[in-house]
Amino acid sequence: MEEKKEPIESPDYPLHITDENFDEVIKKYKVIVVDFWAPWCMPCKMLAPAIENLAKKLQGKVVFGKMNVDESPNIPTKFNIMSIPTLIVFKDGSAVGTFVGAMPEHTLEEKILSVIG
Repeated sequence: MEEKKEPIESPDYPLHITDENFDEVIKKYKVIVVDFWAPWCMPCKMLAPAIENLAKKLQGKVVFGKMNVDESPNIPTKFNIMSIPTLIVFKDGSAVGTFVGAMPEHTLEEKILSVIG
């Protein structure tokens, strides 16, 4: 995943998001789900395959991104992220939904689709 850093039109994999490229990525995509995570977080690791699968399944409808809170602390602080994993759904540049904790893939998909309409 690390070599794919350039935002493309409709990626089928989670984008690598940092404090530096966050604003650009959020503005670029109509709907993007950002997974705030850390490598030491076991629930984050449990959620990772669901994020990968949904990036493929919902390609063209929803873009996914992952932000390592240890590498990029500024944006998580801005959004008052206290627990990880936290997923924030952005639509047209605005946060429209927040989900905290690991959950089954189908549950996550339902929650995302319900907030984007």
